Amino acid sequence: MSKVLIIEDEVAIADLEKDYLELSGFDVEIENNGNQGLVRALGEEFDMFILDLMLPGVDGFEICKKIRENKNTPILMVSAKKDDIDKIRGLGLGADDYITKPFSPSELVARVKAHLSRYERLINSSVQENDVIEIRGLKIDKTARRVWVNEEEKQFTTKEFDLLTFLAQNPNRVFSKEELFSQIWDLESVGDIATVTVHIKKIREKIEFSTTKPQYIETIWGVGYRFKV
Repeated sequence: MSKVLIIEDEVAIADLEKDYLELSGFDVEIENNGNQGLVRALGEEFDMFILDLMLPGVDGFEICKKIRENKNTPILMVSAKKDDIDKIRGLGLGADDYITKPFSPSELVARVKAHLSRYERLINSSVQENDVIEIRGLKIDKTARRVWVNEEEKQFTTKEFDLLTFLAQNPNRVFSKEELFSQIWDLESVGDIATVTVHIKKIREKIEFSTTKPQYIETIWGVGYRFKV
């Protein structure tokens, strides 16, 4: 049974999330304070974190940052703040997804299931020989989930790695943001595709010599993105 930690100071919302997730078979625990939530997130083993942004004590951004420095566990940010800057900041700190209040509890459950399903497939996969993609100084070890650029290793979040690998495995093909959202996040696009844009930006910062003149991931204006070979 997958174990989920909800860090949310609004008790009614936390209880609602817990009820729906438990009905779907998850083991759920709640912390209403950022300080205690951070302690538990770093000190205990959970399969997923559902993290509010505005918390007493340590805020959600700092918690996300600290978790990602230590773990690759999926993080779903939940907030009433709908500004793109907050989404960009959260995703930039390593969150895997972002959902704004009010939201449908069934959508929350669907997103949690999608992230956990993908994460479990990754950690449970067993490949005898490492599967490696090498393109013009870029080396992607799919088995070890490691990336090097000109022999220098770069650190990637789970979704950044998944997105880069998917594009590299499908070179010279243009994908829309909606298609990439569906492929990488295991969900149909619900209109919030800023997630894809932010992740492409973070990937470029790590693999491109110049983000204004990318040699790997090309923007096809009005359409989407293409990995050039």
